[in-house]
Amino acid sequence: MLCEGPIMKCLQIFLLLVSSLLIHATFAACRDSKSAQVRSPAVAGRFYPSDPEKLKQAIGQYLDESPVVKVENPIAILVPHAGYVYAGQIYADAYRQVMGGNYDVIVILGVNHTTAGFRGVSLSDYTHFSTPLGNVTVDQEIVAELLAHCQDCNRERKVHTDEHSIEVQLPFLQVLFPRAKIVPAIIHPPDLKTCTRFGQALAKALQRRHALIVISSDLSHYPDSETAARVDRETMEAIATLEPSTVASMMRKLNFPNLDTRACGEAAILAGIIAAKDLGAKAAVTVSYTNSGENPLGERSRAVGYGAMVLARRALQSDTMKLNSTQSGAKATALQESEKKLLLKIARDAIRRYLTTETVPLIRNLPARLDVPQGAFVTLKKNGNLRGCIGHIPPDFALGKTVAAMAIYAAFEDSRFLPVQRNELKDIEIEISVLTPLRAVGAPEEIVVGRDGVYLVKNGKSAVFLPQVATENNWSRVKLLDNLCVKASLPKSCWKSDAKLHVFQAEVFNESELKLRQP
Repeated sequence: MLCEGPIMKCLQIFLLLVSSLLIHATFAACRDSKSAQVRSPAVAGRFYPSDPEKLKQAIGQYLDESPVVKVENPIAILVPHAGYVYAGQIYADAYRQVMGGNYDVIVILGVNHTTAGFRGVSLSDYTHFSTPLGNVTVDQEIVAELLAHCQDCNRERKVHTDEHSIEVQLPFLQVLFPRAKIVPAIIHPPDLKTCTRFGQALAKALQRRHALIVISSDLSHYPDSETAARVDRETMEAIATLEPSTVASMMRKLNFPNLDTRACGEAAILAGIIAAKDLGAKAAVTVSYTNSGENPLGERSRAVGYGAMVLARRALQSDTMKLNSTQSGAKATALQESEKKLLLKIARDAIRRYLTTETVPLIRNLPARLDVPQGAFVTLKKNGNLRGCIGHIPPDFALGKTVAAMAIYAAFEDSRFLPVQRNELKDIEIEISVLTPLRAVGAPEEIVVGRDGVYLVKNGKSAVFLPQVATENNWSRVKLLDNLCVKASLPKSCWKSDAKLHVFQAEVFNESELKLRQP
């Protein structure tokens, strides 16, 4: 009878509610605990596309454009870890050499960019690493073996949380080896004894596994582009010896202006070489090389180097042949029709690539004429109206690279317009103006309307008009110069005193005249 009273009924309801809340709290705690073991992406949308489809497309296109070198039983690869816009093709060049491998575990040797004071080898306490393509499982068996047999190994989480050098490798692994587990190892500092202990322990742990070692490292940091190429050649030649002491010695040679380091992943390189040799590596082959200064979106005066190498049991030779200069010695002669068509294709492909993947192609293996340093403008028109126009006047980049970069800037960085959208591309016509070098003129009367483009500088301000602008607008020389002053945010007649005037000519061509209008 008492159990049926109103007080007891309230108590029963209260107990049911409390029980329900406790159950939900328990499940929530389990979910939180589980999610806490998954390392979330830290640089998606910055170093590589955050959209899964764009990311897969980017990786696929990079792999399609990668060369293949002849190696037998690859054991390790050297891969950059910069943003895909700068180094994505070099990543793919390295991964292309191991594509199709039946790996069950992939060890990624990373760099500590984020956590001051860390020492040792952190394998993290995460069970999974996440990217926009899903989760990758950490091989706990290998981790446990390393923790048991390497005194330098630990599971410090903090050093992994914001670090990009491991994360940026994962999308390539997810596309190429979706069933493989990973071992994420961040090594710091580049102490040869530590790297030797860990490298030897790693090789022992991998003896009976189908394993690949990924050495995640960029090369030289912050010299000018030409110096970077020279420094990186020396560094990659040292790596090709497979002698850790040779590599360590080379890393100490910072005898070039603004050279902060020869490789930020020195520890990863040393440990990777030691482990690969213990696993049977006898040769190291260079697949490809570039630096950010060779990318027209980068700075020539402040470059970072990127190289792809394979460490294998057997190769044709341990060389750095891909680092040889390929300058053709060609001159800036009039362009052939086939060369004009190729430049227009380069421009359109660069815009399309950015729209579909948020990355840009690496322009390489150009015909001799398009490898000549030359300035250029890329103009975009939609239904006959200007949609973007950006150029680079100095002849300091290969013409093909200049055109690719200016196409990207014209489509997405011209402040007068919103960025081009994917659905617009079919309606846009591309025009290219290939420039002669600037020539100073002593008087405005030397300017020939329709023949000359004009570059004006006064009081720290400047502006430029291509040769065709005056013709298209039916301007006289005076009208041309007045409008040039206005474009430079100067008084209309500023050109009449103390203005510096330069002229140039341009070889102008577009898709319509060459019958190349394609979506």
